[in-house]
Amino acid sequence: MLKTMGRAFMLLLVMTLLTGIAYPLVVTGLAKVIFPKQAEGSLAYKDGQPIGSVLIGQNFSDARYFYSRPSVAGKDGYDAANSSASNFGPTNKVFLASVVKQAEKVRTDNGLSVTTPVPGDLITASASGLDPNISPKAAQIQVARVAKARNVSEQQVQALVDQNTQGRQIGFLGEPRVNVLQLNMALDSL
Repeated sequence: MLKTMGRAFMLLLVMTLLTGIAYPLVVTGLAKVIFPKQAEGSLAYKDGQPIGSVLIGQNFSDARYFYSRPSVAGKDGYDAANSSASNFGPTNKVFLASVVKQAEKVRTDNGLSVTTPVPGDLITASASGLDPNISPKAAQIQVARVAKARNVSEQQVQALVDQNTQGRQIGFLGEPRVNVLQLNMALDSL
């Protein structure tokens, strides 16, 4: 029995070294060589300083910027260390009240009438609470507000939205989307 336990312990040690240390080091090393930007977190830089990741949603509340999708990740939202959804169902009163409140905010902030439909991605959080993208329709609703706040033409802002709209992945997966961080960085470069 002692011999069997010794072999089991040696197997545990070898597998721990292989799968817990060697494999992760090899995979990380290969990723840094083959996909260096992605291996470092797909960070976006401004003036040489990282300002965020294009893979993680951020809170933009200044009228000069496009707003991200709402977040319930963490106490104040947009907490990458606490990624989560609210888990409220579509008939939950708290959820419905938050949707109505967010829709009113979107309409007010963007000068829309009370009957203007608001895209779902501007009033509901994603499952992770950290979706970095909005739909082209959600961006379109915000064009006039951003143009006015920046004192530029709507055509200039719309051109940036068009330039930053990504199509479906490999032509048929998902929906067209606009990365909010990249779009706001393009706005800052105007």
